[in-house]
Parts: sequence; C-alpha cells; structure tokens
Amino acid sequence: MGKKIILSGIQSTGKLTLGNYLGAINNWVHMQEEYDCYYMIANLHTLTVRNDPEELRNNTLKILATYIAAGLDPEKNTLFIQSQVKEHAELGWILDCYTYMGELSRMTQFKDKAAKHADNINAGLFTYPALMAADILLYQADLVPVGEDQRQHLEITRDLAERFNKLYGKTFVVPEAYVRKESARIMGLQDPESKMSKSATNPNDVIFIEDEPEVIMKKFKKAVTDSENRIKFDPEKKPGVSNLMQIYSAITDKNMQEIEAEFEGKGYGDFKVAVANSVIDNLKPVQEKYKEILQNKDYLKEIYTKGAESARKLASKTLEDVKNKIGIL
Repeated sequence: MGKKIILSGIQSTGKLTLGNYLGAINNWVHMQEEYDCYYMIANLHTLTVRNDPEELRNNTLKILATYIAAGLDPEKNTLFIQSQVKEHAELGWILDCYTYMGELSRMTQFKDKAAKHADNINAGLFTYPALMAADILLYQADLVPVGEDQRQHLEITRDLAERFNKLYGKTFVVPEAYVRKESARIMGLQDPESKMSKSATNPNDVIFIEDEPEVIMKKFKKAVTDSENRIKFDPEKKPGVSNLMQIYSAITDKNMQEIEAEFEGKGYGDFKVAVANSVIDNLKPVQEKYKEILQNKDYLKEIYTKGAESARKLASKTLEDVKNKIGIL
C-alpha cells in the first residue's frame, strides 16, 4: 500500500506571514517523509478580488521560493501552480453543477469577504468552495491540513465527494482533516483574537517572513499584552500573552509550563524581546535561502514546470474518470 496523499496550498496574494510559516509550511515540512504531498500556489482563487497582474506574478514566484527555502524538497513533494493544471478549472465547473445554492450561501467565508468587498461580490467568490473541492478531489487526497477557518470548505468537499460517489459509484476519496496536535494558530500582534492575516490593515499586527530583524523586534515590542505583567498561558483572559507564548512554543518546542517557568519573575518587556529573537534566529536561514532562490528564475521555472507535469498525471486521470461517468466525450 502506498503513502497517503496530502493536498494543501496558499493563495498568491500578499506577503507570507509568520502565521503561514508556523501554522502551515513548517508543518508541511514534517509531512514530506511520511506522505505523498501536493502543495500548490492557489493563484486561481486570487481572482475573486482585483489584483495587480505584475504583483500577482511576482507573488506566485515568491511563495514558491518560500516553500523551498522553508524546507519543502521539490524531489519529495509536488510543488505546482494551480493555474498550470487546467484540470482544476474543468473539475471546478463540473462540481459547480453538483453544488447547491443553499450550501454555498451558508459559507461564512463568503459572507465575510462579501462584506469586505461589497463593490465586487462576484460569482467566483460565491462558488469558490466548488473550486476548492476540485483542488482536493483531483488528487484523491486522503488528508487535508486545515485550520478552523477552512473546516467548512472541507465539509462541503466531503459532501460533494459522497454525493458524486452515490450517483456514479466510487470516484473520489472522501478526504479527512489533518490537524497536528502541536500545530500553532498564530494570532495578530495587535488583535490577538483574530488570526494573523496577510491582508491586515495594521502593519504592526503581522510579522512577514521577509521582515528585517529590526522590524520584527519593533513589532514584537509593540505587541498587545495586558496590565498583569505575568507570563501565563490563558487564551481567554490573556490572549495577547498567550499568543506570544504560542509563537515561542512553536519555535522552541517548549510547552507552556516550561515557558511559564523560564520567565517566572520576568516582565513582558523581557519576554517580548526573547520571542522576537527566537523568530529572528529561526527565520534568518529561511530568509537567506529565499533571497538566493528568488534570484534564480530559471530554477523556479524548472520546479513549477516539473511540478505541473507531475500533478497533471494524477489530476488528468481523475478528471477522465469523472467525465466518463457523467457522459462527457
């Protein structure tokens, strides 16, 4: 029996954050020995909002460079750009025709994005989950790494797989959520009750992977805490301090009790500097390799071309099976 298949990806809008790195990419690195991993740059999903074309192209390459710099080995993982595997769009349309309006209208992400982009509530924003389902089902993914904000999308993917299988016989693997117990959910430094986001309006709320050491230090020193001046893990009563502890734990592998003991009797100032230094030291080799890779456009083209070819082998096989079953010549 072969390895289980994992599929995940990140949209090619905005700069990648510490949250993307610790909450997603860093975890993917741990999976590459045990699973057959497909990691894409989801540039088709970015079209639901208006983008600067040149910026979108550059961001796509930057994310690929970050994947590799962070430790994703192109020889062990299939790294590809979503738009270069045409089967995503084709299966996305087919699944549109098996997805109910009521299901789509209940998606909280659609409601949130529609509120933020009231001048551009397009059909793609509404049918986004069907394309996301196609992304997953094309590769017969057994597991999908998900955060809380993506659970709804995985559930609708599972519903679509089961619906199609019931109508036409076994076609798709029904994917399960993959959640690492120690996976960190990184929140904003200024708004610790909301996830750290690439689209944050306050630059001090987010650490970008590209941030220089002095910028990282400055942002951590400004991080929201509370008046107690005690390092204790309590997400409900002390969300700011607890978030800093999550970050420190994700980098040092220390548990919360160890962190509390390490900083017992010390104030928030010392703790913020320690967290900042741990992030700076951890990101340094990634940043250095990232800059080196990004300058080598031929190498990046070689990786994404090879990745698309590899991805299409499985994707085309799945799509051919789907088309045969629904009567598409």
